[in-house]
Amino acid sequence: MSLKPAKKSDLGKSWMNPRRDNPKRIHPEYHLIVTEGAKTEPNYFSGMMDAINRYHPKRIYLEIEGTGYNTTSLFERAQQLAADFANGYQHVWVVYDTDDFPAEHINETVQRCKDISSDETKYHAVWSNQCVELWCLLHFSFFQSDIERSEYFPKLNEQMKARRLGAYRKNRNDMYQVLLPYLDDAIRNAKKLAVINKGKLPADAAPGTEVYRLVEKLRPYLDPVEPVK
Repeated sequence: MSLKPAKKSDLGKSWMNPRRDNPKRIHPEYHLIVTEGAKTEPNYFSGMMDAINRYHPKRIYLEIEGTGYNTTSLFERAQQLAADFANGYQHVWVVYDTDDFPAEHINETVQRCKDISSDETKYHAVWSNQCVELWCLLHFSFFQSDIERSEYFPKLNEQMKARRLGAYRKNRNDMYQVLLPYLDDAIRNAKKLAVINKGKLPADAAPGTEVYRLVEKLRPYLDPVEPVK
């Protein structure tokens, strides 16, 4: 076999193409998830990360940081972390509750994510109005009543106990595994709320949650690979 370099005139011809049986190296997609909550949300997304690493290793790289920051300061923290990462993130997810924060801060975070997004890095404002417990509750039923955030806890607790899933508590570290069988129902219910809230600013979209967009992006990597028959 000749070791001479290929002629320029031969480049691009069929016999110069790489063999199809040569496996191509798949470069991982890098995601940064920065959350307002220091434990509740990181625990949930860590369960998701474990599933991805188990079933589809080296396909998606997740970095998760719970900060304790909120709205605009959370966005700034995400921006800083992204700038410090040498490989570059394709997606940066800014996960926060609306709680009782000023409406202008809630909405401004969404706009800042849009403004800074580029072809290389997309920033996503993943808000929940009023709290991330809405996303959990949507696993069990469609819910569209605008209630105070404190009222979500007993409702979620009731739904979980009815299914013998134990009591809900903040910072529970197995929530991803507990909610997994109902994941597709949660996505459908969150999408129904998104249709109802279409045209509203996040601060006015109550109840509503964008968590489904992040989960839907990662959904193809959360199931085991089907065996080849």
